[in-house]
Amino acid sequence: MQLLRTALIASSFALALPGQAAPLSNEALLTHYHHLHRNPELSLQEKETSAYLARELKELGYEVTTDIGGHGIVAILENGSGPTLMFRADMDGLPIPEATGLPYASQATGIIPSGDEVPVMHGCGHDVHMTVLLGVASQLAARRDEWQGTLMLVGQPAEEVGKGAKAMLEDGLFTRFPRPEYNMTLHVSASLPAGQIAWVSGFAMANVDSVDVTVYGQGGHGAYPHKTKDPVVMAAQIVTSLQTIVSRELSPLDSAVVTVGSIHGGTKHNIISDEVKLQLTVRSYSDKSRALLLRRIKEISQGVARTAGMPEDRLPVVEVKDEYTPAVYNNPALVAKIAPLLERSLGEDAVVETSPVMGGEDFSRYGRTEHKIPGSLMWLGAVKPTDYAASERGEHSLPSLHSAKFAPDAAPAIETGVKAVSATLLGLFKP
Repeated sequence: MQLLRTALIASSFALALPGQAAPLSNEALLTHYHHLHRNPELSLQEKETSAYLARELKELGYEVTTDIGGHGIVAILENGSGPTLMFRADMDGLPIPEATGLPYASQATGIIPSGDEVPVMHGCGHDVHMTVLLGVASQLAARRDEWQGTLMLVGQPAEEVGKGAKAMLEDGLFTRFPRPEYNMTLHVSASLPAGQIAWVSGFAMANVDSVDVTVYGQGGHGAYPHKTKDPVVMAAQIVTSLQTIVSRELSPLDSAVVTVGSIHGGTKHNIISDEVKLQLTVRSYSDKSRALLLRRIKEISQGVARTAGMPEDRLPVVEVKDEYTPAVYNNPALVAKIAPLLERSLGEDAVVETSPVMGGEDFSRYGRTEHKIPGSLMWLGAVKPTDYAASERGEHSLPSLHSAKFAPDAAPAIETGVKAVSATLLGLFKP
């Protein structure tokens, strides 16, 4: 019976009302995907990507507004009275030289803030996300007899730098356009097989903070360390001591990460420098844990310097960058509605519950602003099933997101994503 139900649902994706365009075929969606994959653009530079999506959505009958918060787009399809539902796809690529060997691999380049020209690729699946958005747009446009309300599709820039959602909100996303009852998105997973989709209730992704620490010292000759205050030694002590915040000051049941991703100081073997710079990424779920982490980073850094004999006016400077991304919180009541819709659409074996991760996503801002709109992020399997099975046997490791070799199994991933999101929207539009 389940196979029959799945077959009937799948067959419905080829139907359309008289006078309405049929949904985009899987072949047409792959053509869109290959174009988007070949032509990535860096964060805040998504001009051509935005124009491409806007043009395709207009052809599907949507009312499209561009240049929201930069290169953001909003596509609206009104279909009678009913709720407003939002689905978002991010659009930006990454400064990574693609090494997938795919026939449609990116050869694109972009300019980073330093002014350097760098290779660009879609190493985080945003090309899949945009293609799914186009597939969903065509499905809902062709099946207007099955729902009533307003569909709001959002193409968001600058997710990779954590600025796109904030910019769109500040540019009136929820005041210039209908305020949605629910907002949803999906993200490809580099650890799930294509054909599967995963949900998580509650916290799904972490708070993300970037912290710069400048450690000062008193430089001199490396042969006479007793006449100096060595900032390299202080920095080493700080790096080690910071690891005790998570291991000894937070509950073992509370997840957090403090990673020192960059450390730079000194110029030569026998010179003790005056300064060392550290760059940290700090991850947490709760606001209470975040506040503790940021406070203790400063206290530990300055405490180490005091112990080394540095005066108060030469203590480390700890700067929390203005790049904060709030944690993604999947509304449990919304997830409880979505999970059975996914199972009915894809089959129970294709839908799994998963655990939260410490990655970050600025999709969180749509639900953690003053609007408090319930939201949900789903994980879309993107690994070729044979590769996934081989990795489970320990035969090889899978490329992660942001890897130069990350290559989604595009056709089944896109088909699954379109079915899953379309079924979710249709289910939520019903009274």
